[in-house]
Amino acid sequence: MFIDYVKIHVIGGHGGSGAVSFRREKFVPKGGPDGGDGGRGGSVILVGNEHLRTLQDYSYHKLYKAKRGQHGMGSNKHGRKGADVILQVPLGTIVKDAETGQILGDIVKPGQKLVVARGGRGGRGNARYATPTHRSPREWEPGQPGEDRWIELELKLIADIGLVGLPNAGKSTLLSRISHARPKIADYPFTTLEPNLGIVAYRDFVNFVVADIPGLIEGAHEGKGLGIQFLKHIERTRALAYLIDSTDPEPQKTFEILYNELASYSPNLVKKPALVVLTKMDLQSEEFSPSKIGNGLPVVFISAVRGDHLDELKDQFYQLIKKADQIENME
Repeated sequence: MFIDYVKIHVIGGHGGSGAVSFRREKFVPKGGPDGGDGGRGGSVILVGNEHLRTLQDYSYHKLYKAKRGQHGMGSNKHGRKGADVILQVPLGTIVKDAETGQILGDIVKPGQKLVVARGGRGGRGNARYATPTHRSPREWEPGQPGEDRWIELELKLIADIGLVGLPNAGKSTLLSRISHARPKIADYPFTTLEPNLGIVAYRDFVNFVVADIPGLIEGAHEGKGLGIQFLKHIERTRALAYLIDSTDPEPQKTFEILYNELASYSPNLVKKPALVVLTKMDLQSEEFSPSKIGNGLPVVFISAVRGDHLDELKDQFYQLIKKADQIENME
């Protein structure tokens, strides 16, 4: 199951309390205060992990609490810091405060860390309160509680190329032919109900990631057919491939439906580098005119079943990625 949204409760560890203690040595009957400080509580920290693909683990366990700090001790010994709780999350995870909606962070790089619940500060021991006129303080400070909040984790897939098309346009078949991904494939609409990622091996040891986005329908930007859940994943793709079934009687109209759905959801989506892929050419005997499809975008004709022109398509995908690199370097 693909889980792309969870809400969890995170609590930082309570700080340890300061100690009240006085030196007691054989020849120092009235030693000064030597109570140490308490240790800071542990924190709850999110870390980006490129090997994870869903937030599924967090749908079963909702509460994550870090350890409290150790109390201070005599002889000016400070308490140890509480242990942190480290939560691994997929790249592309947006973190929000569930109560305010404030975005706390956006985890997009491997190893990137985000503290979502800081541990409480440790209390001061009585040694901190000693002054020339107050030599035997008995004051001490309790540790502070850690941050306590509910957070929302929302995953938006990160990919170089996003495959966009109506249901049964051949996206899953194509992904299975150009990568080692094995999405569910069948000859009926809405076979794919969750996004799939595939790593495509290109020439000269270059790899890129292609995402099979579940099929869109007209009105997807209004939530029809789980459209909003699918459209948000396209936001993270760097370039787009509009897949259109070559047996479609009105391929240009289908392209316009896809284009308008993306533009209605976010105008930035249709500004990404893109091309049109006419699929299932093994079922098509008529010739197509590229000038009539895709509003001037490059058009590639393929048959994923027979393997026709898949190398050409990979070349075109790589060119789109280079364009995306240029755009990102200019920003």
